[in-house]
Amino acid sequence: MSENGSGEAGAATTSKKAKLDESVEEREFDEETQKALEEIDGCQNEIDAMNEKASEEILKVEQKYNLLRRPFFEKRNSIIGRIPKFWLTAFINHPQISSIIEEDEEDALQYLDRLEVEEFEDIKSGYKIQFHFSANPYFSNTSLCKEFQLGSGGDPTSTSTEIQWKEGYNLTEKAAQRAALAKGSRKRQLENRTFFTWFCDNMDPQQDDVAEVIKDDLWPNPLQYFLVPDIELENGGEEEELEEEEEVDDNVVVTEEEEEGEEEEDGEDEGEDK
Repeated sequence: MSENGSGEAGAATTSKKAKLDESVEEREFDEETQKALEEIDGCQNEIDAMNEKASEEILKVEQKYNLLRRPFFEKRNSIIGRIPKFWLTAFINHPQISSIIEEDEEDALQYLDRLEVEEFEDIKSGYKIQFHFSANPYFSNTSLCKEFQLGSGGDPTSTSTEIQWKEGYNLTEKAAQRAALAKGSRKRQLENRTFFTWFCDNMDPQQDDVAEVIKDDLWPNPLQYFLVPDIELENGGEEEELEEEEEVDDNVVVTEEEEEGEEEEDGEDEGEDK
């Protein structure tokens, strides 16, 4: 989630200037150095102001291209719908996401047939991740949404759809038991989190690394993760070919050395005969 760029930049500028003033007060400089420092500080303020302006311009460009990209994302999603278990495969092949998916959750996620990430129009205020499911034995929801937004105080908050678990299929119960054994440690709870406990957890949205990974890494190009094993196999094949070529080269070198040795021996024999 993007923050208020101009506000943060302004605060940063004030902070930098305050640090400079404090430093100047702590140390004594000759008149020429003091004048140079003040001029540098003035230049830095101009640079910071330009950076603020650049942030505003970049934000406008991002808003423009978010709208332009949307039809392509929709087209891609409609094509993905023709590939069974596309999103499950992409999840399993992603190093960060796969680390929180339990075996029973993997079975539930095979019913995930559509994923959407949508940034709010102004970008700065938040985004939402929507998971669309076909009918499944785990829950009655057809879609689950996790939404991130800036609260009234400027701090990020998040909300998520309540999962309507079917009897006997609540996948978060076992995870909750493990979390209870973590003795209340937030770090331990994060280590024991699973995909659906992550989805339901809204305690610390500012540290929600899974959502950031989905938004900034998986969503822009899920195909690269769907194809990960094939890509690794191709790279592995290339490495094997290189190793075979090196072995052949070594054999050729040995053969040439042997031939040179035989020629020298033949020359010596001829000399003795004479």
